[in-house]
Amino acid sequence: MTRSIWKGPFTIDSILRQVYKNQHNHSSFIKVWSRNSVIFPSFVGFSFEVYNGKKFSLIVVKQNMVGSKFGEFIFTRKMPKHK
Repeated sequence: MTRSIWKGPFTIDSILRQVYKNQHNHSSFIKVWSRNSVIFPSFVGFSFEVYNGKKFSLIVVKQNMVGSKFGEFIFTRKMPKHK
């Protein structure tokens, strides 16, 4: 089921505030716990640390990631290593 168009894309307000606050400082990382937040075009070039349930993983947002969610780029499960 998709989200209603009249609601618009979902993102946490604190992420938007941190992006606008750090607009000139792209070198700092923004920590994100919300994996279901949508990546906006204004996020391009920023570095985000996304929480996968155990640790933070680094993502640098590129143009082709716009419209996706943060959770699509971070794995939550570890692949088994068979000996």
